Amino acid sequence: MVRDALLKFTRELSAKLVIRSVSETAIRVNDDDHAASIALTPEEMLGQWPDKPINDLAEDDFEAILETAPEIVLLGTGATNIFPPRELTFAFARRGIGFEVMDTAAAARTFNVLANEGRKVATVLYIFKDSS
Repeated sequence: MVRDALLKFTRELSAKLVIRSVSETAIRVNDDDHAASIALTPEEMLGQWPDKPINDLAEDDFEAILETAPEIVLLGTGATNIFPPRELTFAFARRGIGFEVMDTAAAARTFNVLANEGRKVATVLYIFKDSS
């Protein structure tokens, strides 16, 4: 017996904030372009991220993000993947929070998927430039 399966496709996304595009000049969140690095959750724009080299990042830099109680934090490091200090990864592990590092385009795609699954995700997205 063959059953007909009905599928409904929708363009509506459950997250309030959606990353629409990433380019060399801007990160587009919903209909707003951001020409600097940013931090956000699916519910709120946490603001511009300081222009601090990724190699110098520390747990204290993520204070505003940690206040949102994420289950995972994504770090988009610009056009290429740049790993932050190992101690930062260990700090997130001690808190029981996932911490993933990837280039900004990959982090944006991953953020959208996780946000629309209803996951407690937060992200920092470095604009495309040398962020090392």
